[in-house]
Amino acid sequence: MIQKVAAVVVPGVAPFEMGIACEVFGIDRRDTGGPAFDFTLCTPDPGAVPTRGGFAVQVDAGLEATEDADVVVAVAYDVMDDDHPVELSPAYLDAIRRAHDRGAWVVSLCSGAFALAAAGLLDGRRCTTHWLFAARLAAAAPRADVDPDVLYVADGRVLTSAGTAAGIDACLHLLRTELGGEVARAVARRMVVPPQRDGGQAQFVIDPVPESGESLAGLLAWMREHLEQDHSVPALARRATLSERTFARRFRAETGTTPGAWLTRQRVARSQELLERPDVPVEEVARLVGFGSAAVLRHHFARVLGTSPTAYRRRFADVAS
Repeated sequence: MIQKVAAVVVPGVAPFEMGIACEVFGIDRRDTGGPAFDFTLCTPDPGAVPTRGGFAVQVDAGLEATEDADVVVAVAYDVMDDDHPVELSPAYLDAIRRAHDRGAWVVSLCSGAFALAAAGLLDGRRCTTHWLFAARLAAAAPRADVDPDVLYVADGRVLTSAGTAAGIDACLHLLRTELGGEVARAVARRMVVPPQRDGGQAQFVIDPVPESGESLAGLLAWMREHLEQDHSVPALARRATLSERTFARRFRAETGTTPGAWLTRQRVARSQELLERPDVPVEEVARLVGFGSAAVLRHHFARVLGTSPTAYRRRFADVAS
């Protein structure tokens, strides 16, 4: 159970990612069904910390705030200074290692992954960072498996996120994992963000302009509302008034994946919500989300989430009750 969170900032800290940590963990949301944490913003050298935005923030707490934290967040920072890698203080790296060794979650937001790499926590792990920095992170942590195409990766209790807004996705994933889907959705509602985005960084590497000047947002929303239907590519292309080839190309450009993979992920996400309600039988969950049978639901659930619908319900329905 998460109770105490410490977010570490260093000179050159990214204001947006710092704001993510403060927004997700630093606000009491009990009045709308969310959590309240003991949250501390800390730094190796307390005082005025210059940000990437050209202003400074006053941070009074030192690294002692990490000593008993359930979550330690490594906030994004400028990893290069005049073409030279920025060296982090040994005390900061030791604090990250100690947190991990005692079983705390260690979370990096965007380039904060380089702090985890310097501490040796990415060795032998799958991880991510902003796609612009992926090759540099792979060089900094040659024993890590850097995936530049995802929004976040949880490997054990080490959670790394991609660029900027992907930090929100990672933090909401942490809330869902530790506190249940209802808590994560409550926080997402207050932040006015989706509780779980689809696709990955690949959709942001190139920013293609749809040929007609229109996106598939309306079609995607309709598909989410009709998950129980059998959505073939020809039928979807007709609904979008596009040729099948153009539809497939545009779908991948806008979502970073194929219609089939996107639909499966949507169905799994919807089944997670239904499984958190103990009154809906698993077979009915499978029907409502379009998988048809509990066996098909179990197959996709295990492939995407690495667990079974029953195990997921046992964990998260109990948390929400």
